[in-house]
Amino acid sequence: MVKFNVNGERYTLDADPDMPLLWALRDLLGLTGTKFGCGIAACGACTVHVDGEPVRSCVMPLAALEGADVVTIEGLSSDSTHAVQAAWIANQVPQCGYCQSGMIMAVAGLLGSNPQPSDADIDAAITNICRCGTHQRIRAAIHDAAAKV
Repeated sequence: MVKFNVNGERYTLDADPDMPLLWALRDLLGLTGTKFGCGIAACGACTVHVDGEPVRSCVMPLAALEGADVVTIEGLSSDSTHAVQAAWIANQVPQCGYCQSGMIMAVAGLLGSNPQPSDADIDAAITNICRCGTHQRIRAAIHDAAAKV
């Protein structure tokens, strides 16, 4: 049994302690905004916040979450008005959109710890992969969101 909070709601899960958080979120809690990409923490499509820090949920075992606070894309903003989400829309960032929930969560984490990141800071912190190649629009959206944080 693992007890933790997701998007402000308390959960107790009776599941394999080695189960990755990603599958608990999607399969047990029905929160499908967090996406599966690679399964090895390389692409970032599964990024969520655990205790305020961006993490790759595909490799985070439930056993490591006892008492933790998890925020998914569904919990970032109830109406998609978070500064990063608004900047994503204004800059027309997504093409296919598959990686965007993880990308948005990674950027929200970056801006939480560094509200005015330089391009070098962005390069160092945002290692998520966008196969559509919208990285220039992503960078512009990050700077736009930083101006509003």
